[in-house]
Amino acid sequence: MDAISELGWASYRKGQYDVWRGPSHQYKEDSVAEEVPVVLVYNTVPHVVMLTTPLNLEDFALGFSLTEGIIRHPSEMLTVRVVQRSKGIEVRMTIPEPRFDSMHDKGRNMTGRTGCGLCGATSLEQAIRRPRPVGQGLPLAAETLVTALRDMPGKQTLNLKTGAVHAAAWLDPVLGITAVREDVGRHNALDKLIGALAKAGCNFDQGWCLVTSRASFEMVQKAASVGITLLAAISAPTGLAIQLADECGLTLVGFARNENHVIYTHPHRLQHTQASVA
Repeated sequence: MDAISELGWASYRKGQYDVWRGPSHQYKEDSVAEEVPVVLVYNTVPHVVMLTTPLNLEDFALGFSLTEGIIRHPSEMLTVRVVQRSKGIEVRMTIPEPRFDSMHDKGRNMTGRTGCGLCGATSLEQAIRRPRPVGQGLPLAAETLVTALRDMPGKQTLNLKTGAVHAAAWLDPVLGITAVREDVGRHNALDKLIGALAKAGCNFDQGWCLVTSRASFEMVQKAASVGITLLAAISAPTGLAIQLADECGLTLVGFARNENHVIYTHPHRLQHTQASVA
């Protein structure tokens, strides 16, 4: 059970709402995703407030710390504790003093909105970080991607209730989808997934990542920062995301829906048994 459940925060709420279908309407019960301010605190110093779905917050804290370059290895997350406050949640972390001392140029000091992973960055250098090139990774059969896209909706348990959250999934070459994390923020979902995988000791170049969102710059940035070699998104990428993926050697796939997809960078990793040109 996620720690936050023990604190009484729910990931969604139920209510009666006025539902209209054409000229007729009725009051029906519906489930609505929650959005809670979560303060990330390092060595007793608040760093940033993120609006987040209150699930898997320890995974989120670890993933955020890794993808933002605050720590370099999961072992540097010395302690993490989730604490309930009257108007939100604190995630209190302890990291090595040298890592904490280097955070002065990573400070944000404002609220991160759910729609943007760069909110609160105070300089261009913080916002447009360019990770090191990723490794070779593994080839992905297009048929395996199609199967994962078909299986993905059934694994989005919170989205099945609310229809309002993004998901990030890990695709294992043998087992298919092995981990899914959900959040109202697409980058939060990816951080949660990366945190869960890092905690489990996953090799990030031995699988692939699938996200139910657009492939914006910070999604590529976060994926590449831990060595993920292929990122597939159900929606479009941005120009800056394509540029970064190309520079980092990451295979970026967009508009991945059913049997359709567009490969924007480094196409050698996505393998097709048959190819025809219309």
